[in-house]
Amino acid sequence: MLEIEVKARADHLQLKEQLSVMGAVFVGVQHHCDTYFNAPHRDFATTDEALRIRSVNGRSVMTYKGKKLDTLSKTREEFETEVDGGTTRSILLALGFYESGIVRKTREVYKYENMTICLDKVEGLGEFMEVEIGAESDIEGHRKQIFLFLEKFGIGEEDSIRTSYLEMVLEKQ
Repeated sequence: MLEIEVKARADHLQLKEQLSVMGAVFVGVQHHCDTYFNAPHRDFATTDEALRIRSVNGRSVMTYKGKKLDTLSKTREEFETEVDGGTTRSILLALGFYESGIVRKTREVYKYENMTICLDKVEGLGEFMEVEIGAESDIEGHRKQIFLFLEKFGIGEEDSIRTSYLEMVLEKQ
């Protein structure tokens, strides 16, 4: 599965009003604690990959994200599976993986057409909007759809942030 995703800084108060007016459906609030790991055999920061365990509302999901596939968005191949967070962490550490950082955020999730809209408040970084579409193909068409949607909020391609929350958190340290 491909995750076609665009992220930008955004004022949540204004966005919530606009999302409501346009008929976006509020799904809920999630509290994320993302623990990222690096591999002993290659540096994910160099290869542009990510491996994390996300704890959200009592569940843990392990996610591997491949390299970004374009220069305008955060589109990449993604694999996820539900796991026991503590056991999976122990397995990764036993295999020589090591923790590279932790990102904590509160996420408000909305659905609009085929898009998932996430309003993220990231600890130490501020407020962001992520819009994503899960698809098997047509990266360009879906990316264009996301940017057309973002234009409704005054967010243009030039506002797109390809840097991950982890990279931003590590830069601030």
